[in-house]
Amino acid sequence: MFAVIKTGGKQYKVQEGDVLN
Repeated sequence: MFAVIKTGGKQYKVQEGDVLN
């Protein structure tokens, strides 16, 4: 399952369990 996080107009695709710094 992928989670898409919109930040500052940018999209980051992270896997479950990954941490965005």
